[in-house]
Amino acid sequence: MNAPVLVDAHHHLWDLSQRPQPWLDAPEVASIRRTFTPDDLRSTATHRIAGRRLHGTVVVQCVAEVAETEDLLALAEREPLIQAVVGWADLTSPAIGDVLDALLAGPGGGYLRSLRHLVQSETDPNWLQRPDVERGLRAARDRGLRYDVLVRDHQLDQAIRLAERFPDLPQVLDHAGKPDIARQDIEGWEDRIRRLAVHPHVVCKVSGLITEADHTRWTTADLRPVWDVLVSAFGPERLMFGSDWPVAELAGGWNRWAAAVDELLTGWSESDVHALLSGTATAFYGLAPVAGQADAAARTS
Repeated sequence: MNAPVLVDAHHHLWDLSQRPQPWLDAPEVASIRRTFTPDDLRSTATHRIAGRRLHGTVVVQCVAEVAETEDLLALAEREPLIQAVVGWADLTSPAIGDVLDALLAGPGGGYLRSLRHLVQSETDPNWLQRPDVERGLRAARDRGLRYDVLVRDHQLDQAIRLAERFPDLPQVLDHAGKPDIARQDIEGWEDRIRRLAVHPHVVCKVSGLITEADHTRWTTADLRPVWDVLVSAFGPERLMFGSDWPVAELAGGWNRWAAAVDELLTGWSESDVHALLSGTATAFYGLAPVAGQADAAARTS
C-alpha cells in the first residue's frame, strides 16, 4: 500500500485579474468573489483526515472556456500540488478532436485527465445522449481521457444512460449527484444512485455535500444518510474524497468538511480509508504513486 497521504480529487482555482468567472456575480456566492490560488489552498487545508495531510489535488474547470483549461494546465506544470486537471472543451464541436489534441500537446497537456461540462445547467433532459455530445465523448475516450459527470439528482437518469452507452469510458459522478440534503429528500436520488452504481466503470466523488445541506446549520448527522447510501452502493474502493473548495467556503470550509469526513470514517479499515482518501482518485485519474511518506511531506511542507 502506498504511504498514507490525502488526495483532494475535486477543487477549483481562479484568478479574477486574469479570467472573469461570471457565475460569481450571483449574490449568494458574494463571499467567494475573489481570487483563490494554490497557496490559499495550502494555508487553508490543515485538517488531517485519519492522520493524513494533503499531498496532491485534482483541479477542476469552472467555466465553459478552453482558455481556462489552458490556464489550469499551465499552472499544473509549475505547481507541484496539482497532479491532474479536469478541463472543458466543447463536446458538440465538429473540431473536438483537434481541440483535444492541441490541449494534450500544449503546455502542461500531460496533466489533462478528464473533461467536464456543466450538464446541471442544461435544460435538455437528454443532453448527454445528443449525437454531437456522444461524438465528443468518443473523441475524449479515444484519447485516453475520462469524463466527470456533473448533474443534479433529478438528472441522474442521463448519467445512467451514459454509463450504459459508454462502458469503455471511465466516468466519475461529481458531488454524488447533488442530493437534496437540506430537505432530507433523498429517496429518488438513492434509487438512481443504486442503478448507476451497478456499472463498474463509474466511480463517485464524495464532495460538495455540505453545500447541498443547510449552509449554516448542517451537522455530520445530516450527511450520514447520503454517506451510507454511497458506501453501500459503490463501496469504498469506488469512492474518492473531494473538497469542492473554495465553493465549500459557503458552508463552513475545507477544514469543517474534512472534520466531518474524519468522523464519518470512524471504524473503517485502513484499506478502505486508503481507497477513499487517495487510492480511488490515484487509480481513476492516473496520478503519480507516492513513493514514501518523506516524499509526501516534502511536497506539502
